[in-house]
Amino acid sequence: MTQLKNDTFLRALLKEPVEYTPIWMMRQAGRYLPEYRATRARAGSFMGLCTSPDFATEVTLQPLDRFPLDAAILFSDILTVPDAMGLGLYFAEGEGPKFERPLRDESAIRALQVPVLDKLQYVFDAVASIRKALDGRVPLIGFSGSPFTLACYMIEGGGSDDFRHVKAMLYSRPELLHHILAVNAQTVTDYLNAQIDAGAQAVQIFDTWGGALSHAAYREFSLAYMQRIVAGLKREVDGRRVPVIVFTKNGGQWLEDIAAIGADCVGLDWTTDIGQARARVGDKVALQGNFDPNALFGSPAAIEAEAGRILAAYGQGSGHVFNLGHGISQHADPAHAAALVEAVHRLSRQYHQ
Repeated sequence: MTQLKNDTFLRALLKEPVEYTPIWMMRQAGRYLPEYRATRARAGSFMGLCTSPDFATEVTLQPLDRFPLDAAILFSDILTVPDAMGLGLYFAEGEGPKFERPLRDESAIRALQVPVLDKLQYVFDAVASIRKALDGRVPLIGFSGSPFTLACYMIEGGGSDDFRHVKAMLYSRPELLHHILAVNAQTVTDYLNAQIDAGAQAVQIFDTWGGALSHAAYREFSLAYMQRIVAGLKREVDGRRVPVIVFTKNGGQWLEDIAAIGADCVGLDWTTDIGQARARVGDKVALQGNFDPNALFGSPAAIEAEAGRILAAYGQGSGHVFNLGHGISQHADPAHAAALVEAVHRLSRQYHQ
């Protein structure tokens, strides 16, 4: 593999000295970019993009060609995993992802098994293709949804406002939910390790819906299974550490608990002060975040001011990867994303002297 020309992102994750604070953006390859929309039209569908290594490579590199970002992230979807389990993923126009066979009855749940990874070979082929196309420009991030977040879609059959079905199972038949989560945890462990084998240089676990749980339920039904995954991941390839990032949206109240599961970095949404977060976790982990994605709808001057505020709140030294607190909006102006990247690179240098 080609040697990295820019390893600032990896060094920041490991709290090693850097010249500036690195930045990437969740959902950086997406609908806000006209070139992405053009490629998606050629692919014919969202899954057409995901399942084609060539198209996935093309859209992964698009934001890097436009902005001087410090990392690429595999273009895929968290729901490729339950799709490989045979739940029948499809995308209804204007309604988002849905499953033909959601997990509602006990027999279907008991029959759930870790899928054969061959069903996800297109993802690993995309990782290898992207890594080759990057040619060492920046590191490549692999990812998966968390066991609980995947379970939400698998049980609800799609997105949900109240997670009524998954929470009904959690409180009335917790053993069934634990079975789903155990299968998911093993699957995600195998899936991320296969991405690492294919060339991913860091991985992130997206726990998008963990923040919907109660205080006690979060530890039992989300965090415990992410800890199981982290313990099972390959953490070194060719003598280099493969950092792990864990991100629970709306998880700021559990920051100390998340920092204790063995990951290298904890992602923050925009509701937690990053300076206070740093004081709470000490040197245990790096922090990623935590710019409000909707702040990109402000003026370039306002975007710069908000970026400067977050950088100042984190303060001197390494261990901060700048990011949005969630995915970039499809309605964001690419010029405003460019203003954010430029501001972070320029303003952060004073904190790394």
